[in-house]
Amino acid sequence: MITILLLVFAITILGYQYTVTGEFVQKGVSLKGGITVTIPVKNTLDTHELQAKLSSRLTKSDIGVRSVTEAGIVKEIIIEAANVEPEELEEAIQQEGISLIDGEYSIESMGSALGQRFFQQTIIAIIIAFLAMGAVVFITFRQTVPSLFVILAASSDMICTLAVVSLLGIKLSTAGVAAFLMLIGYSVDTDILLTTRVLRRKEGTIFHRIVDAMKTGMTMSMTSLLAAMTAYFFTTSDVIKQIMLIIIIGLIFDMLNTWIQNAGILRWHLERKQASRHRQENQE
Repeated sequence: MITILLLVFAITILGYQYTVTGEFVQKGVSLKGGITVTIPVKNTLDTHELQAKLSSRLTKSDIGVRSVTEAGIVKEIIIEAANVEPEELEEAIQQEGISLIDGEYSIESMGSALGQRFFQQTIIAIIIAFLAMGAVVFITFRQTVPSLFVILAASSDMICTLAVVSLLGIKLSTAGVAAFLMLIGYSVDTDILLTTRVLRRKEGTIFHRIVDAMKTGMTMSMTSLLAAMTAYFFTTSDVIKQIMLIIIIGLIFDMLNTWIQNAGILRWHLERKQASRHRQENQE
């Protein structure tokens, strides 16, 4: 019930977000189109303050500012903006005292239609990945109900992670989409481990087989979690940070959904099936 309530809460958050903004999650320039300006800097800048000032000047635009560091020193700032013309953005940047020297800064533009099309294609890619994953799981176990439990757990991981990303106000980029595709693999491996150990092995009770699988599964998940956390805290790349943050959130939900949701439902299903078989044998 804990994980089911979490799933319902996550769906409610995403539904509310969609009702208010028309989107389940905020999208970055790479997914919805806009302008990206990369400017080399020599002095340290407060990116949050710069973002606030640019947003106050360009009230109708969606502005995002991040820095690129090297050995802890800021080398460049990247300004992303949607719903604004390049000339307006360049003028607003210069009004904040930042020099734009020809040949030293770069500006890239992506049309909203292209960004929207790319986003639609990534959604299709995720759906195809899920269908392929479901087919592999079904072929592996040859049982409909346990296969559906695996898909439910993986779906719960994705939905709950997306809800947290939405709550944190993270602007999802192409890197974030890649992280969600990676998360499908992270989500499924522990569920397949659990289902394989419980269905294929015959020694011990169902509960003991679940505990045995949990020891291996938790070791796998904790190893991946520590690696992702190390990368998140030590990298200076915003792209890698977003990927690692999504994986960290997803792995935490995966531990809950695998060892509470999937393990609980699978145990209930198999023990009920076992009890039914015993009743039939006694009647015969």
